[in-house]
Formats: sequence, structure tokens, C-alpha cells
Amino acid sequence: MTFSTATTTTSPSRAPLAGFAAQLLLLAALAGSVGLSVWGALAGMAYGVVLCGLLGYALPRARMTRLGWANAVTFGRAILTGGVTAMVFTPDAPAALLVTVAVVALAMDGVDGQVARRTGTSTALGARFDMEVDAFLILVLSIYAGAQYGWWAVAIGAFRYVFVAASWALPWLTAPLPPRFGRKVVAAQQGVMLAVVASGLLPTWLAVLSLAVALASLTWSFGRDIVWLHQASRIRSAARSRWSAPRREHALV
Repeated sequence: MTFSTATTTTSPSRAPLAGFAAQLLLLAALAGSVGLSVWGALAGMAYGVVLCGLLGYALPRARMTRLGWANAVTFGRAILTGGVTAMVFTPDAPAALLVTVAVVALAMDGVDGQVARRTGTSTALGARFDMEVDAFLILVLSIYAGAQYGWWAVAIGAFRYVFVAASWALPWLTAPLPPRFGRKVVAAQQGVMLAVVASGLLPTWLAVLSLAVALASLTWSFGRDIVWLHQASRIRSAARSRWSAPRREHALV
């Protein structure tokens, strides 16, 4: 049994506005229950503005007439990430609540993909949306860990953004990568380790070791992909040179 994206009633123009309203309600609930610092509230609101603005821009460009159930799940994860962002920038925010919201957002990561596959609504925008929400959640969790155990831990969350920035100067980094199970395992590992470290349940030495393992595995994963992309670019360059070289005319004897 399959469903169509037409089963969602929120139009692209209304979905970002509804999401921003939900983001503000979540921030208000956090402010009223545990309290948010000025910087925390501003960070959460700025995140919501950027999130909903980019989504409002992307939906028409993707020619999507409905948000879709899978993207709605991802949007829910994104709104929870806004709550985590606000708490990360609130020094006295309770770690238990921060970790709980982050874990719910991480647990929902597998839901949107399943919904997309079961309803036949997988899209390039949905995949990109899902990836960006994951990346930003990892970034804010790494900032939280970095404030406690050393700012080197922020490299865990910054890795992907540095990679994207490098691709502007090195276009060969934007080529499609082959699917690899190891990449998925490493990506999932980052969120789990950062959530456990953020909980404060680990002794300092074990928390630092966990962060080091997460950073090392991420370095290995990105390094392997970069090597593959570089080799693939050299192969493509050699093939283009071969096909563009002038053909020699052989004289008939």
C-alpha cells in the first residue's frame, strides 16, 4: 500500500511558516520550563529563520507542490535540532533534557528514510534536507562537547562544512560517491558518541577517548572518500585527454 505526497495538506508556502511557528513554540516551552539565556534564545531563533527560509526557497525550486510525509518527519527533526541549539548556547541548560531532545532527533533519522521508501516519495531535496539536519545536529553537539572537553572536539562537527568549503575551490570533490556501509556506520557513530559524551555519564578520560575515536573514524571516512574522488577525477581527466587528442591519419601503403 502506498501513499502520495498529495495526502499532505500543507503547501510549500505554508510549511516553512508553520515550521517556524512550531520552532518558536518549542523555544517558548524551553524558556518557560528550564530557562534559556539571551544567546540561547537568539541562536534558536536565528536557526529557525535560516532553516525555514532555506526550505521556503528550496521547495519551489524542486517543483514540489507538497511537503510530503517524509520531509515532514525531517522537518520535525530539524525543529528539535533548533531546541538543542538553543540549549547548547545556554550554559545552565540541563544536560539530561538536551540529550533527551537530541536522542529523539537522532532516533527519528531512520524514520524519514523509511517513510520515503514506503510511500514512494524519495526526492533529491529530501535526501539533502535529511543530510543537512544531521550535519547541523552533529555540529551543535560537538560545540557542546568542545566547551567541556576541549575545542578540538568541534572538528567533529566542522568536518563536513570544511569539506563543502573545499569543494568550492576543488570541484572534483562534488562528484557522486559510491554507497558504502562504512560511511553510514561512521555517520551514525558520531551522533551516538556525542550524545553519550554530552550526557555527562562518562568519566573525563573516557569521554575524551570517545571523542578522539569519533574524530579518528570521521577522519578515516572522509580521507578514504577524498582519495577515491581524487583518483576518479584523474581517471576522468585522462579519459577526456585521450578522446580530445587529434587522431593520426595512417598513410596507406
